[in-house]
Amino acid sequence: MKPKSLDHVALWAADRRRMAARAIELVGVRVVEETERFTLLGGADARRGKLTIFDADGPRERGALDRIGLRVASLDGREAVVDLGEGLEIELVETETDAELDLDHVTLRASNVETVVAGWERLGFARTGDARLEVGGAYLDLVPGDPGRPERPLLNHLGVLVDSVEEHQAQAEELGVEIDDVVDAENTLALFVWGPDRVKLEYIEHKASFSLT
Repeated sequence: MKPKSLDHVALWAADRRRMAARAIELVGVRVVEETERFTLLGGADARRGKLTIFDADGPRERGALDRIGLRVASLDGREAVVDLGEGLEIELVETETDAELDLDHVTLRASNVETVVAGWERLGFARTGDARLEVGGAYLDLVPGDPGRPERPLLNHLGVLVDSVEEHQAQAEELGVEIDDVVDAENTLALFVWGPDRVKLEYIEHKASFSLT
């Protein structure tokens, strides 16, 4: 398992257009793509870390998701922590960055931090501390807490970019990782698996036809 980068965080929202509007106003992201089902938000470079918001029945429960961090060169008058509603908090991390509003980290509540860290290592994340893992320069931070088993979770899935979904599917099967689905779309190929604490992970491969503007 060798994911290249943290590509996106996908969320469920009862009012995705309101959530997206708040993110645009308070965070400064832009709409990369919008359909009848979802809104894709990102920074100036649409190939870097993104937020995908899907329509869902409400109210949503935070479950495993604690917070999402985005990198910015400067807060520039923005709050360091922005509440987008429905339990979603965005932390703006001031740091030197080559891509404004790229994904910096995702913080998850973990039922057992040590066990969960090992579970994410198995899926290709690199341990960098007792409760931190890295993928492509972004981080997965774990804090003790009860993620529960919400019927209507806020977090849909985490998405990591890979060179080959076929190879990752073969490795997942060899390791006994629980596979949820394989989706062959027009511009992407995706493998969905269940990670620790029933957090869903997507390995996504961009086809030659893939393009974002």
